Amino acid sequence: MRELFKDKEHLVRMAGLFGVGLLVFVVLRGVLIPADFGDLGHYRASALDDNSSVELRFAGRAACELCHDDVAAERAKSAHRSIACEACHGALAVHADNPEAVFPERPEATPLCVACHEANVTKPAWFPTVIPDEHSEGEACDECHMPHAPGFEEVGSDG
Repeated sequence: MRELFKDKEHLVRMAGLFGVGLLVFVVLRGVLIPADFGDLGHYRASALDDNSSVELRFAGRAACELCHDDVAAERAKSAHRSIACEACHGALAVHADNPEAVFPERPEATPLCVACHEANVTKPAWFPTVIPDEHSEGEACDECHMPHAPGFEEVGSDG
């Protein structure tokens, strides 16, 4: 038995290092983890208050459709029907609250369209993609496509 613990100094040092590491972990955990973490699940309960105090930037599609029902009707029949208005036009809560105070600029079509529709091997085969330089010969996308209803059957219609 004496042979088994002949180098006990190494075991004591290892146990001491383990104990110090455990103590540092417990102290850091107590300092870094908020007191309300885990009260309502695996997140910080006061995060709800923090998030509710942030000023709204986005109005939502319903707010847009209150005034722009003609565009909403056009989009309802198109491939862009599931895309939120503010995905292209930007955050518009201020405009929705007071349309006269802020009038958003019309987005530049080509960079906006290319952000989703540029050919990329990671996109599914059914998704419409283009190589911009070959597809449009330098023309803006909205020269041929209506942004809210981009199919070619819409081209030239009043929209």
